[in-house]
Amino acid sequence: MTSETIATCLYFGRVMHKRLRPFSHRFSYRTFAMLIDLEELPLLDRKLRFFSHNKPNVFSFFDKDHGQRDGTPPREWLDGQLAARGIDLEGGQVQVLCMPRMLGYVFNPLSIWFCRHRTGNLKAIVYEVRNTFGEHHTYVEAVDAKWQEGDALLQSCDKAFYVSPFIDMKARYNFRLKTPSKSLSVVIRQQIPEGELLIATQNGTRSRLTSLRLLSTLVRYPLMTFKVTGAIHWQALRLWLKGARLQPRPGKAAEAGSTANSIQNDREIPPDSARHTVTSAPASLAGE
Repeated sequence: MTSETIATCLYFGRVMHKRLRPFSHRFSYRTFAMLIDLEELPLLDRKLRFFSHNKPNVFSFFDKDHGQRDGTPPREWLDGQLAARGIDLEGGQVQVLCMPRMLGYVFNPLSIWFCRHRTGNLKAIVYEVRNTFGEHHTYVEAVDAKWQEGDALLQSCDKAFYVSPFIDMKARYNFRLKTPSKSLSVVIRQQIPEGELLIATQNGTRSRLTSLRLLSTLVRYPLMTFKVTGAIHWQALRLWLKGARLQPRPGKAAEAGSTANSIQNDREIPPDSARHTVTSAPASLAGE
């Protein structure tokens, strides 16, 4: 297997977060991510020395880290999520942007699933969010038929899932991303009634996926997946010391109702309008 024959790749870049109110707080970390084509997982498992699917290795992708988190194949789970929104890929390509397990551990605040129809057209984006309380949430968003490859996807929604203990549920997200190519660009701007609260970005440059590249990634980013969890708590402590106030966590019933209302509102918006859902997941890297 040569790197030219596979779509799965690595992105090396930075994650940045900047809080704007009631005080300034900014940080930036070097990081990496994988863009994994689900259909290529068996091939990657066989051909890459340091990568495995559902088996321990230096780097690995476990089905139970995503979706239903019970070992159900992600494609099966994803097709069910899409079907509930009336979307049928007819066997089209699915890629997920996430971090793999590294030395057996991973914590993905946000995984982004790019879902294409068998014709190659991007049909939907699924935002899979995980918080530090052991919970996860999924937003499914159809892509407007007028959208063209290379254009930015501009999306927004009301907050519907508790992520940060320092941000109230009364918030809105504006999301901007492009489908990954030679470069990676994801931007989230979070709004509260008083104005813009937070900007979070993830940028990166594409790199071919080989066994040698994975080995060099281990050297360049040792224990990176452990650092994600550590950074969440470290930045949360810094925010608390600066005076950030803890916000009450809503009950599960209230949060479920908020989520249901958000999805219903999305369905009522005309297809050619700017809608779609965004999550606050990347902000959780900063305890936000």
